[in-house]
Amino acid sequence: MATDYKIMVQNVTKEYDLFKTQSEKLRSFFALNSKPVPHFWSLMGISLKIMPGETLGLIGVNGSGKSTLSNIISGIIPQTTGIVDVRGDTSIIAIGAGLRGNLTGLENIRLKALMQGLTNEEIDGLMDDIVSFADIGDFLYQPVKSYSSGMKSRLGFSIAVHVNPDILIIDEALSVGDDTFYQKCVDKISEFKQEGKTIIFVSHSLKQVEMLCDRVAWIHYGTLKEVGDTESIVKDYRAFVKWFKDLSKKEKKQFQRKMKEAQKAFDIDAYQQSVVEDRQHEYPKEKNVAAKVKKDFYGSVISEKMTVGTRILTVLVLLAFLLSCWVNVSGHSLTEVADNPSVLMQPTSHVNTAGSIKK
Repeated sequence: MATDYKIMVQNVTKEYDLFKTQSEKLRSFFALNSKPVPHFWSLMGISLKIMPGETLGLIGVNGSGKSTLSNIISGIIPQTTGIVDVRGDTSIIAIGAGLRGNLTGLENIRLKALMQGLTNEEIDGLMDDIVSFADIGDFLYQPVKSYSSGMKSRLGFSIAVHVNPDILIIDEALSVGDDTFYQKCVDKISEFKQEGKTIIFVSHSLKQVEMLCDRVAWIHYGTLKEVGDTESIVKDYRAFVKWFKDLSKKEKKQFQRKMKEAQKAFDIDAYQQSVVEDRQHEYPKEKNVAAKVKKDFYGSVISEKMTVGTRILTVLVLLAFLLSCWVNVSGHSLTEVADNPSVLMQPTSHVNTAGSIKK
């Protein structure tokens, strides 16, 4: 496997359970659901490599999985299956991403920079540049929850580009704000490109994609439709958009419903088997292919549900807690209970005000 990439995603999927209530979500976490929960696959097997110093554009219709993929690469959310190998520090720029609404802009600058690994001394050295670039005036001292989307984007972009990340992920952050700030952002991105930084640029603006990106990946309802040079992929995507716009309102709904149903019906086991078959065909002498593919699919994935061992441990801890509460209420010591558990079933002795003991 080539190791000259900066980012690699391989057979990455992302499943979301469609819970109707919070109680259903809680039962699913403890693996107590007796009936199946409907699910939706936001990503259905994405494999992609991004080279060092490359600017890759991610395009696609709303709900195609662009932001899901960028969030997985940045480490905000885990993948359901697959390998995600990111060789460097990432910084994601999205409207309000990582900003705490109850904190002021100034407090958010320090918090996000600390989360990126900077020291307080380093943050103090960058503070003037961050504040100057954001240019939000006295709102710097106001809670972020009072900011407009443009102001959040300004602040988030300014923080992200000044912490000097290896990999910059921009998710629709240039879609808001005025022309002056937009030009500042474009100039900063161009500066990063000249420095050899790796950039992932998520946008609906094809003009911005054409101007900034070396290659483009078209994410289409959870799948990687095409990836290649910017000109050809953008041309194909424009043709698709034109075709879709020419459909009648009824035909548009039918098409969207068909694509969404395919994401609900996606079979991860069948997909895994297809990967096994492809690998066996490509490397006919390789042994234990199925086991290796399974390890690639789930070896680096954090389970979002309790394992059997964790469930047993949780039950034991809960029983120990209930026993401790019962012992305290009974008035007996733990030593007494350990020597004679039946004392818990006996009535508790209480002392009255005269000092005599009543049963």
